[in-house]
Amino acid sequence: MVRLNNMEFYAYHGCLESERREGNRFRVDFAYDYDMRKAARTDELREAIDYSVIYELIGAEMEIPANLLEHLASRILDSITEHFPRIEYAEVTVTKYNPPLPGKVESSSVTLVYE
Repeated sequence: MVRLNNMEFYAYHGCLESERREGNRFRVDFAYDYDMRKAARTDELREAIDYSVIYELIGAEMEIPANLLEHLASRILDSITEHFPRIEYAEVTVTKYNPPLPGKVESSSVTLVYE
């Protein structure tokens, strides 16, 4: 399993107009699995799934506003699994810091899995 942990983005997701206007900090955690035997044996990037490309794909999706974290997480999974069909399992968690709630809440998050 390969993991990209605590990627931070400033983005404009949410249902409220203020969230779309002012933006917020988000964290994305992404994990994926594929048959790594050839990459492990050859030590060649071309045999691996390049996680710098995964980071770019996540960044591109983070730039497109979404009302719901569920929708955003789904788009991230779709984009990555379409680009890398060798992925057998993927898990994404999108976290929104300081969600607009009447009390103090550090964050809200959504996790989706592709199998």
